[in-house]
Amino acid sequence: MRLLAAAVILASTASAQPLDLREDPGLSDALVGLTEAAGLGGSFDVGEDGTQVTSLVVVDLAGPEPVWGGVAPDAFLYPASVYKMYVAAEVLRQVLEGRYDLDDPRVVTPHNAVDTAREVLSDPRPLLAAGDTVTVGYLLDLMVTRSDNSAANELIDLATRPAVDSLMHRYGWEGSEVTRKFLPRSVEDEGYADVPSTMTSGRHAAEFLALAATDRLVHPWVSRRLVALLTNQLDKTKLAAGLPREAVYAHKTGWWSFWTHDVGVVRDGEVHYAIALLTPVLEAEARPRMAEVGAAVHALMRARGAR
Repeated sequence: MRLLAAAVILASTASAQPLDLREDPGLSDALVGLTEAAGLGGSFDVGEDGTQVTSLVVVDLAGPEPVWGGVAPDAFLYPASVYKMYVAAEVLRQVLEGRYDLDDPRVVTPHNAVDTAREVLSDPRPLLAAGDTVTVGYLLDLMVTRSDNSAANELIDLATRPAVDSLMHRYGWEGSEVTRKFLPRSVEDEGYADVPSTMTSGRHAAEFLALAATDRLVHPWVSRRLVALLTNQLDKTKLAAGLPREAVYAHKTGWWSFWTHDVGVVRDGEVHYAIALLTPVLEAEARPRMAEVGAAVHALMRARGAR
């Protein structure tokens, strides 16, 4: 029965297609204006990575047909911990397929136990240590809600990078491949020490989230479990800081060096949209600007819904 169920699931997801969304030029123009007003427009010097731009994409899910608007939607940036949501989706897909269960134990390998401090200091859960036995579900929760790097490394090994890439390519998101784990290149796994950095774009992240928000990412079970994990995100210092308290925001943040990002799905009454904001700006500088963007986008989406 388990094999039969897996076959049915695989058949139902094999024909997954990229989103065919129409751009709303008015929405794009508005996003350009509010991005510039928040100090995130133009280009930024990020050292050896040269000049980079902010990528902002919003998919309005409240109307009869989803539409999108964006600023540099196809600019690829290093996503930092944002790409953990891609890993989570593939892990959940494999659970649905029956390869393993969320309650299955996994022993943390010394190679993957890299964290020396909790990414969210208010979270009381201890750091993962080599030899710890924890469940797949616990690793998923740590990776998404606390952005735990050790948990991410374990789950990248479990899911495998080629499998994550295959999931992304199924929807046409080439260029958003997961190439690296969260550890120095000097200790990367064989064959991965010299690969390019993982990258993603605002368009890919927003489309991924739009599919999850509408139960169309792989399978409704995968979509809903992923959104549930993202809803418990502990970092509220970026876009979330500009949203009203009554808004439900399921999201994943990421930050490292020059890169500071927040991507997610917002629900507030009839207002419903996916948003991806990727910036080449240091976190301390980006946080207040991102909060400003969060507030401005939400006001814009409320106004669109009132028309």
